[in-house]
Amino acid sequence: MKIISFKICPFVQRVTALLEAKGIQYDLEFISLSDKPQWFLDISPNGQVPVLIADNGKVLFESDAIVEYLEEAYPPLQNEIAPEDKAINRAWSYLASKNYLVQCSAQRSPDQIVLEERTNKLGKAFDKVENQLGDTPFFGGDTISMVDIAWLTLLHRAEIIERRTGYDFVGDRPKLKRWQKQIMQTGLAEKSVAKDFEDAFATFYLSDKTYLGRGGKVDNCCFSEACATDACC
Repeated sequence: MKIISFKICPFVQRVTALLEAKGIQYDLEFISLSDKPQWFLDISPNGQVPVLIADNGKVLFESDAIVEYLEEAYPPLQNEIAPEDKAINRAWSYLASKNYLVQCSAQRSPDQIVLEERTNKLGKAFDKVENQLGDTPFFGGDTISMVDIAWLTLLHRAEIIERRTGYDFVGDRPKLKRWQKQIMQTGLAEKSVAKDFEDAFATFYLSDKTYLGRGGKVDNCCFSEACATDACC
């Protein structure tokens, strides 16, 4: 199968992280979202990534639909899950994915005030999952689940930001911190992105057009709202 990708898109990473967790072979083809090729527009109804081209040639779009397909078509990450628990897992996964663009927007904040506002918005989701987490290594127990995969992209990017700038999106949430560390130790974050992902990520989110990229300094730079919408991915 093939995944059509934009290099720093979190929705794509959710799909590739699941593929890596399941040990499924796949090819990646990167496109530019500012100059989408016509062949991509012809197969992607919404003009967004990720797009999955299955082995039989069928084209799947929307990350939620793609990960559900991968969980149904290939051996599941967790066996013998009750329908109610599957629904609960989907709900917690959705909470993560609907905050991907919230995090993108926060990372692109032009000044401290905007950064704090957007961090607080993302923090509401982090508070909810902090209250849900138990003492197990992963969300639902000792093995990685669909929920862990969904939150991996948020926690991976938070780890990069903290390591490179010292700014901590996770904050004083000990269970979330422990979960973040556990997920990062799986190696799935690095395996699910391009080799130059972190450089591409830093070029966009830690440039002199962002508050974090300027080391907290404020100037009169022009700020693009690209990642406050779905234009980035």
